[in-house]
Amino acid sequence: MSPRAERDYSARSLFEKLGIFAEAHVALAGGHDDAFVGALNAELTRPAGVAMRGRYDFIFLRVNEPRDLTRFASAATHLKPNGALWVFHPKGRGANPTDAQVRAAGISAGLVDNKISAYTESHTATRFVIPRARRV
Repeated sequence: MSPRAERDYSARSLFEKLGIFAEAHVALAGGHDDAFVGALNAELTRPAGVAMRGRYDFIFLRVNEPRDLTRFASAATHLKPNGALWVFHPKGRGANPTDAQVRAAGISAGLVDNKISAYTESHTATRFVIPRARRV
């Protein structure tokens, strides 16, 4: 038997990696840069919202410091059962909050992390979802 070939995602756009589809209902939390917001809205049928009302397919939460982790719980309550909360957080040595702190905040909000993607030179993207057993 031959070893399983590794998947190559390098040709995919950021939005393909994040799972974005045109009809997605999307919300933004935290300070996102204009280039990201503009590119995201170009992919969507309707622009991403900044005030969380209702349920969303995707919520993008930008975390720049530990105090931003408090937004997890509120964001989690606005996810559709099969929705995703993508958290953009600092990466690398000396990141504050650390990957462990981000993961712990997600777990405390009742979510599980199941995917990581490159975002920028300074931030990584981690996807959190509602566990299957709790989806209604």
